[in-house]
Amino acid sequence: MATLTLQRASWQLQICRTSRTFAISFSTSLPRRTKPTQLFEPLNPLRSTRRNTTRPPTTSTRPSTARTAFTSTRVHQAQQDQRADSAPSRPKPTSNAPQQASTTSKFSSPRDPNLPSSDLPDLTSGLSDEPIVLDEGSRQVDWSRSFHGLSTEAFSKEAADALLQPVLPEDIEVKPDGIIYLPEIKYRRILNKAFGPGAWGLAPRGETIVTSKAVTREYGLVALGRLVSIARGEMDYFSPEGIPTAVEGCKSNALMRCCKDLGVASELWDPRYIRKFVTEHVRDVFVEHVLTKKRKKVYMRKDDEIRYPFKEIKYGAAGVST
Repeated sequence: MATLTLQRASWQLQICRTSRTFAISFSTSLPRRTKPTQLFEPLNPLRSTRRNTTRPPTTSTRPSTARTAFTSTRVHQAQQDQRADSAPSRPKPTSNAPQQASTTSKFSSPRDPNLPSSDLPDLTSGLSDEPIVLDEGSRQVDWSRSFHGLSTEAFSKEAADALLQPVLPEDIEVKPDGIIYLPEIKYRRILNKAFGPGAWGLAPRGETIVTSKAVTREYGLVALGRLVSIARGEMDYFSPEGIPTAVEGCKSNALMRCCKDLGVASELWDPRYIRKFVTEHVRDVFVEHVLTKKRKKVYMRKDDEIRYPFKEIKYGAAGVST
């Protein structure tokens, strides 16, 4: 501890400095003063500056007040220095992320080949199968943009008869919800009969669009070297693994819609024909699943039978009998 004392006839100033405290004591021989007045207590880090400073007595004179203000300024500066010295130094944060990453990669187990890899492309974002754009100087027609030959002339009588022949009732199928349809392979057989194999085809006219539940793409039907019809096909899917099958079904759906412009199986869009066919060839039955025992109502052709895992049930007056 270092002490500095300044003494005169009427007053005495004492300054004490240690490693943790800094105190100043001033005393004077004024009347009614029996003991020296201590202006500053030893510094306590847990107490504020306002509590550490002792206010001068109310009986002090003006010169004494000036000395107190001067002393308080130095005490405040010493307090700030002492807080800076006594504050514990915080260690700098060090990043162990690279080391942990290297340790993890060093001791990690090899990837299971059966698990899906993040490097594989996600088919739901699109197939990026835009049609090839041909050069302007090419002699081949760009069917992705061209309408070459559309409505230039009618087909021959033989081709028209094959396209417009009435659909046979035995070729029509019925879905469980009651909708009648013609299988896609029947449309291809009619086109092969009308134009011959290789004389017609479907040309894509845009990229395949894959949504969260369906696949869609636009196609153009080309027959005998000229554009006949344009339609957009669509097909639903239930998992990403079923997207390729849905793409093929989308093409068949576009073919069916293009054939409507040629008059192929036009009866299936005629409401009167639909009602007549349903009355003559369709029946509704109640079936039960053999395993889950769930029952529902389905529609089917009258000449078809219920197939496993369903069985037909009949509702009688006394209950259900099989």
